[in-house]
Amino acid sequence: MAKETILVVDDEEDIQELVKLNLVREGYSVLTCGTGEKALEMAHSELPALIVLDLMLPGIDGLEVCKKLKADPKTENIPIVMLTAKGEESDIITGLELGADDYVTKPFSGKVFVARIRRLLRRATTRASDKRTVRIHELTIDPARHEVKVQNELVELTLTEFNILQTLARRPGFVFTRYQIVDSIHGSDYLVTDRAVDVQIVSLRKKLGPCGKYIETVRGVGYRFQD
Repeated sequence: MAKETILVVDDEEDIQELVKLNLVREGYSVLTCGTGEKALEMAHSELPALIVLDLMLPGIDGLEVCKKLKADPKTENIPIVMLTAKGEESDIITGLELGADDYVTKPFSGKVFVARIRRLLRRATTRASDKRTVRIHELTIDPARHEVKVQNELVELTLTEFNILQTLARRPGFVFTRYQIVDSIHGSDYLVTDRAVDVQIVSLRKKLGPCGKYIETVRGVGYRFQD
């Protein structure tokens, strides 16, 4: 059985071919392009299962492409893996804030890269199969509709923010470390700083307004949703 289709966006043909080779070897169908404009066009027309997106692109850069895809209901749930030569924390945090699901820095190990792609696709499938609506306090989380409501008012969240909220709210009172939060939505091989998790939590609290107080900080440990 053919596996999912993956869109690879990179303006360097050798990187395109390297990524494609590793993915095709695993049975995935691969589409490629080299500009942000073409990436947006193909994402809408092909609706790939996942997008590998370089940050340094001619014209519309990768961060802007990510922002546009996550703002569009048609493409917002497509997992995005940032592929970049940049390893600075600021670039990683910016991408995560925009809704990217993972990142890989060049140069990279083909085996590790493919393992992270497989894990992300598995987790996307698992999330899609878990459609139970969570209602707690004045908050409603509807995974089937990918909607969050506070006092019956819709709240716009990025995919990563939505997944963090769902992780915490499904186990109220349970304390999650930052790395448990990351592992629950990305996988144990996801390299991330404490700062990146904290940035997501701050943004999430702000967007939830009066319900933001239910996400509690447990000093020296991590976070929990109020029981």
